[in-house]
Amino acid sequence: MTNAAPAKVAVLISGRGSNMQALAAAQGDAYRLALVASDRPEAPGLAWADRQGIATFARSPKGTGKAAFEQALDTALHDAGAEWIALAGYMRLLSDTFVARWRGRIINIHPSLLPKYKGLDTHARAIAAGDEVAGCSVHVVTEELDAGAVLAQAEVPILAGDTPDMLAARVLIEEHRLYPAALKEFVRT
Repeated sequence: MTNAAPAKVAVLISGRGSNMQALAAAQGDAYRLALVASDRPEAPGLAWADRQGIATFARSPKGTGKAAFEQALDTALHDAGAEWIALAGYMRLLSDTFVARWRGRIINIHPSLLPKYKGLDTHARAIAAGDEVAGCSVHVVTEELDAGAVLAQAEVPILAGDTPDMLAARVLIEEHRLYPAALKEFVRT
């Protein structure tokens, strides 16, 4: 019996790409990174991906508009043979049209225990609420912000004296562990 070829995954980033690097380190029989794309041509993660021999795409939507940017992104994804998309610190909302085109094939890592704290400032909000735990969630991307089915979660205790940055650093460690495992399961479905 022959094993199926690894799924081709594109990773969308906006910054340093630490979760993308964790996904790259874990690639193997389940998936391979076909493309790293960014809405910020200066994103440090792009240079890292390029040094690893992973194809990259970078374009700012400024000046061209969201629709033109997403069309160029979609073309780059198809040209790379991407079958799945993993958002990893991608800080731009995708349009409903783009999400519909890739329905059921986009996942995201979010720094809270969804459905709590959708959007930004998740760590500060968890601390301010007096929560005992925080964490991260991998979820399917839908047209509604951070509302798709949760595929996996990891909890991190909130410690006395935690600042948002301290909590974020501990949650990020769990993100790097959780995301590759969740992606492997997701592409097998």
